[in-house]
Amino acid sequence: QVQLVESGGGLVQPGGSLRLSCAASGLIFEINYMGWHRQAPGKQRELVTSITSRGSVSYVDSLKGRFTISRDNAKNTVYLQMNSLKPEDTAVYYCNAGLLGPKYWGQGTQVTVSS
Repeated sequence: QVQLVESGGGLVQPGGSLRLSCAASGLIFEINYMGWHRQAPGKQRELVTSITSRGSVSYVDSLKGRFTISRDNAKNTVYLQMNSLKPEDTAVYYCNAGLLGPKYWGQGTQVTVSS
């Protein structure tokens, strides 16, 4: 099993920034892929971004330029830097990990963008 613990969520004003972190523990050798999904109120969970252990990244087109994923393999931690936040970015953000895709999920961290 792999355990994922997110941190860094909170309340931010429009135009502000937040950095989410997700630390993995347990059977780390099972992890190649790490990523972030989000779920806004009343909406389906959606992919935000992902990164492999070799650093190959992908983003949802609509978030390119504002969100940046990075990874520290030595710390088994993935980060999500979110800039120029908008009210529509309000959601619960979930970290996930696995060999080729999301298999393990964190508990989620709330991000609220509001003035």
